[in-house]
Amino acid sequence: MLSRAFVTKHQIRRNFNDHEENSCRSMSIYEYEEFIIGFKQDVPLVFFDENNDPNRNHGKSVAHPCEPRLTLKEVLRASGGVMGESHLGMTEKIVLLKGKICALKRFRKVVIKKNEFGRRIEKFARVSRDCKQLVPITAYLYSKRIKFVVCDYYPMGSLADLLAGARDLGQTALEWKQRLKIIACIANGIAFIHSQYPPKDQKDIQLNVHGNVKASNVMINMDFSACLSDYGFAQLAERTEFSDTWQKNPPPLDDQYAYCELLSQKTDVYNFGIILLDILGRQGMKKEEMGNGEFEFFVQGKERKQVYNLLNIAMKCIDSDLESRPTMKQIVIYLGDVLRAKNYSN
Repeated sequence: MLSRAFVTKHQIRRNFNDHEENSCRSMSIYEYEEFIIGFKQDVPLVFFDENNDPNRNHGKSVAHPCEPRLTLKEVLRASGGVMGESHLGMTEKIVLLKGKICALKRFRKVVIKKNEFGRRIEKFARVSRDCKQLVPITAYLYSKRIKFVVCDYYPMGSLADLLAGARDLGQTALEWKQRLKIIACIANGIAFIHSQYPPKDQKDIQLNVHGNVKASNVMINMDFSACLSDYGFAQLAERTEFSDTWQKNPPPLDDQYAYCELLSQKTDVYNFGIILLDILGRQGMKKEEMGNGEFEFFVQGKERKQVYNLLNIAMKCIDSDLESRPTMKQIVIYLGDVLRAKNYSN
């Protein structure tokens, strides 16, 4: 259904002078290969797996070095390409030894120290492993020049890819049942995050906030279930300005509120509402226009009623009054009512 073209390794190589002249553009990880001459000691990745169960390790989750072959130099030499950029950094596809494909999230500006970075990512990895609607975190690396996280790769791409493919490239649009399944997965993933308790030993970590909910961070499985990526990453690195002229993003409904930097559950709820409007094909419309016209997917009868019920939920999520926005727990209950074709009431 979705055809994706990645930039080749040759195409994304640029010289150092080009980078200096365009400081907004972030270098691909492959470009560092030209600067590792004299790199005396290779650095092994630290990874997490299902055996890192706190119940099996005397109450502590343990991060340990990966197999010797999986080091910084191996990752630098892995084939693949750039998939996207954000205010936090760059996402790349890497193909490791034996053909294993991963997604690599490289941060531009990490201001916390190595031990603190490791403690935070370990906790985010543990929460991600306990919820099937969250993208698992496989490994991380913290070196002087490069900091990145390795996650599972999803060949179907993101929700943003699927929606843009249908609207801009003429690919088959998502059916309503597929959209509804994706919406339910996103809601359950955020609700699971919001149910987390803050760690007693680290008050400065917010485990109960995603911090970067958007369509490009919703990864799609082959059965059209969805997983949220980038959970907690906003607490690992600072947002920076970047040039994104090479990738098209849908405009937010309201620049005053969309993708707010504030780490809060209310912001997560708002951005969930923005995703809902995008899935319903109503993002960018004026509020008085949202209930009019046809949809880019076929619905009638019961399904059409479900669409308008979800539109009502989206409008409550983006309410400018933070206290009027529902909680994700309430939204999951509302969605259950929608699935049973009940009326959504105020």
